[in-house]
Amino acid sequence: MAKTSKINRDLHRREVVARYAERRAALKRTIADQSASPEQRAEAQRALQRLPRDASPTRLRNRDVVDGRPRGYLRKAGISRVRFREMAHRGELPGIRKSSW
Repeated sequence: MAKTSKINRDLHRREVVARYAERRAALKRTIADQSASPEQRAEAQRALQRLPRDASPTRLRNRDVVDGRPRGYLRKAGISRVRFREMAHRGELPGIRKSSW
């Protein structure tokens, strides 16, 4: 089980990322827009830098939704490899069965 503070920090960051996502996207479009004046692009860059650090999606960490384990995360299932194995053995994952050949 991951530390509760780490799990809560990641949840808070996800909220901040969602809150600023539209604003970040608009600023990034302005920065990439070749038809915008250099002053506009520079101002957009400064505005982007003034946003909170936690507004960047890069600062998010994929975690197991059950216990918050940060490593061995399987994107399709949304859980860690350990939890996936346990749930598969108990038959809790539809369509998943142990391979045999």
